[in-house]
Amino acid sequence: MKAVQITGQQSQQELQLMDYPDPSPSDQQVKIDVKASGVNRADLAQRKGKYPPPPGVPEDIPGLEVAGIVMECGKQVARWKKGDQVCALLAGGGYAEQVVVEEGQCLPIPKRLSFAQAASLPEAIFTVWSNVFQRGALKKGEHILIHGGSSGIGITAIQLAKAFGAKVFVTVGSMEKAKACISLGADVAVNYKTENFEDLLIHQGVDVVLDMIGGSYLQRNISIMRPEGRIVYINAMEGNTAEINIAQVMQKRLTITGSTLRAREYAFKKQLAAEIQDQVWPLLESGSFTPQVYKTFSFEEAMLAHELMESSEHIGKIVLVR
Repeated sequence: MKAVQITGQQSQQELQLMDYPDPSPSDQQVKIDVKASGVNRADLAQRKGKYPPPPGVPEDIPGLEVAGIVMECGKQVARWKKGDQVCALLAGGGYAEQVVVEEGQCLPIPKRLSFAQAASLPEAIFTVWSNVFQRGALKKGEHILIHGGSSGIGITAIQLAKAFGAKVFVTVGSMEKAKACISLGADVAVNYKTENFEDLLIHQGVDVVLDMIGGSYLQRNISIMRPEGRIVYINAMEGNTAEINIAQVMQKRLTITGSTLRAREYAFKKQLAAEIQDQVWPLLESGSFTPQVYKTFSFEEAMLAHELMESSEHIGKIVLVR
């Protein structure tokens, strides 16, 4: 098969489409003929040597989500058969013509969705459901603040939070991104380059924050939280350290938590997939939640896809297609 491999960290040709051995499924895995692969910021970090995959996962092939057609099933696979169209969450190796993955990390491609749209779903939906609805325990009528509202995670969190009855605030970096987030259901979009979200939201109050920025945002998040609020971290692009007012955390009885998904155990991902199919897939089938693919690239153009993501000009997901 062909796969997009990391060939260096300094040159301009950091990703190249090259020959790679075909994978073979274990007894509990399916082998997928990949039609599309989602691009995520974690892939950029892996390319730069800053986010190595878990043991047993290819170190030189990025990619955390795919969509395609089942081409082979392991002996103990009961749910899928050859020819099924699925999307899947991976721990890595998704920029390839073929992948193998545990059957419980696959989901059926919702009706009317293209392979590119389906490939844009798993990483964002698994992350949002786990962090916003499980760890953050977002409830109907509560207020949520989503930092990075126009990212793949952001546009997913906006639509799901709105579908489940929350009031949605987001931070974005431009008026164009603000308009896009409002069109997807956000109630308020704050341009962090010209406005201070703390000043604008402190009187509204927030119950749940989904934060991928970290750094100085932590104390500003604390300041706007309602009592019993939950701050959930999924990244720390501004930095891993921050000074906070501990008294405010105590007085408001806040929970500050976070998680990473990639290295979590299979049992967790399998259960998460089942819950997502039950709670989120009907929204996709009905059209009340719609994937937002900003741009597609061929596998040969993977480096261009990474450059677009690094520019942060995109709104929604970037996908590689065959």
